Amino acid sequence: MSTMTQSRDRWTREFATTRWSVVLQTGAADSGDARSALVELCSRYWYPVYAYVRRCGHPAEIATDITRHFLQHLLAHFHSTGEPATRGQFRRYLLDKLNAFLADDWRATSEQPPVLEFAESPLDLEQRNREDNVGVSSPEQAYQRSFALEILARALKRLREEARQTGHLAMYEALEPYLAVDPAPGQYAEIAERLGSRPLALVVASKRLRQRFRELIGDELADTVSSAEELIAEQQALHALLRERY
Repeated sequence: MSTMTQSRDRWTREFATTRWSVVLQTGAADSGDARSALVELCSRYWYPVYAYVRRCGHPAEIATDITRHFLQHLLAHFHSTGEPATRGQFRRYLLDKLNAFLADDWRATSEQPPVLEFAESPLDLEQRNREDNVGVSSPEQAYQRSFALEILARALKRLREEARQTGHLAMYEALEPYLAVDPAPGQYAEIAERLGSRPLALVVASKRLRQRFRELIGDELADTVSSAEELIAEQQALHALLRERY
């Protein structure tokens, strides 16, 4: 059985428990599982929402408030009308709901009681937006690119933590710059000398890190979809977004 087939079979078995699948399948506003899953997803993806609102022209502080009010509104009104849950990727669902929120009188949401889970915003939103979205021309482009970069950032954080827990943090930090690009000739030897290792060992370690990084990206994407077909589509969209230059 090929690696690709094994991966597809693995995800087919596990899609029933991904966070977006739980939200879609439960379909009730008062469900604890659905609410917890939606809170977790919204908490993860503050950044693309913020990037979209900033590209709409709102100052940083106001964009932070709008993002918080939107996420609170989304949680408060999910399934409140009894309509069936929207199918498809969470990435598209979140953007559709954001556009509808901004088109409505979103200022009225500031009168609503705060939702505890979204009381505090991430601290690095504006810095990330300045670094990641230079030259991005539209709010949707900012959203899509920021969503992709959030996926990568979460996967990298998990990869680093795994290295730390196994006692390989120094090696990971030395090899992290080469997860997506090959090192120049002689760089493995330089890194090996610095770490007291062998170049061949670093080549093997780098290959394993790249493979694990791809798996973790798949994990993160899988939590935002409900089928193997959607996962493949999101992987393709991620690659396309990261290749774009605005």
